[in-house]
Amino acid sequence: MGKRNKHRKSSLAFKPRKRANSQRCRINFWPKLEEKRLLGFAGYKAGMTHITYIDDSESPSKGLEVSYPVTILEAPPMNVFGIRFYKDKKVLCDVLCPDEKILSPLGMKKKKNIEIPSSFDDVFVLVYLQSKFAGLPKKTPEPMEIALGGKDEKEKLEYAQSILGKELKAPDVFKTGEYVDEIGVSKGHGLQGAVKRHGISLQRRKATGKKRHVGTLGPWHPSYVMYTVPMAGQHGYHKRTQLNARIMKIGEGKEINPKSGFRDYGIVKTNYLMLGGSVAGPAKRLVRMRIASRKPGVLKAPQIISVRI
Repeated sequence: MGKRNKHRKSSLAFKPRKRANSQRCRINFWPKLEEKRLLGFAGYKAGMTHITYIDDSESPSKGLEVSYPVTILEAPPMNVFGIRFYKDKKVLCDVLCPDEKILSPLGMKKKKNIEIPSSFDDVFVLVYLQSKFAGLPKKTPEPMEIALGGKDEKEKLEYAQSILGKELKAPDVFKTGEYVDEIGVSKGHGLQGAVKRHGISLQRRKATGKKRHVGTLGPWHPSYVMYTVPMAGQHGYHKRTQLNARIMKIGEGKEINPKSGFRDYGIVKTNYLMLGGSVAGPAKRLVRMRIASRKPGVLKAPQIISVRI
C-alpha cells in the first residue's frame, strides 16, 4: 500500500501568533534611494470597491478591459514636527519644531534648543497625521518616524530641515502607478480553536469524543509539546506586511464617496489613495505605507475606465 503524504497545516512563517503591540506598526526596514523625498506615508482604511481598467501587465489579458478590486485609504495631511538622528543604531537626539502650534496636538512643549550633532549615521523625520481634517477625528494623533531618501546623510539633513514644521500631502510623496508596501494590523478574532486558527481537518466522530482538535500533540520525545503543534490561542490582530501594492489613483474624497458614505467609516474628506487588492484590518484601521522594497517594474499610471461608487 502506498504511503500517504500530506503537508503540515498552518504556516510556521508567522510565529509567534500573538497580538500586535500597537496599531501604529513599526517599520524595521527602509529601502535606500538617492532621490530626496519622503519614503513613506500613512492613512486610514475607509473601505473597498472595484474598478475597470486596461490591463497593462504581462498576462493573457494584456490590453483588455478587466475588473479589479481596490481599497480606499484616506490620507489626511501630515505635519513634520521633528528630526531624529541615529548613531550606532540608537537614537542620538531629537530636534523638534520651534512652532508650539504643531507640537500642541501631541501634548508636547517646546524644548531647549538642541544642536544638530556633528556625526550621525542616519536621519529620520517625526510626523503625525492631522486626523481632525479626516472623516475619522481623534483626540491625539499617532506620532511616527519616516525615513528619507538622499545620496548621503548631509543631503538627507538638508531635506529634513526644509520640510520641518511644514504640511505634507499624499500627492507630494507618492505618484499614481507607484508600488508601495502596506504595513498594518489584521482584524482581530480573539481566542479561537485549532481548526479556525490553523485550518486543521475535523476529526471523525469517535476520535476521543471530540471533532475540533488536533490528532496528535507530537512524539514521545522530546518530552514536551513543541511550538509547531497547532493549538488554540490568539487569532487575528497580527502585524502584517504586504509587498508591492499598486497605487491605482490619488484624488480628493468628493470623487470617491458613496451617497451614504463608506460603511463603518463615513465620508472621506481629504485626499485618498486607491490601492490595488485588499489591505489588512477593518475600517478605520491605521495603515502605514513605504516605497516598495522589491520594485516589480517601471512606474506607469493605469488607464482607469470606471470606478464603482
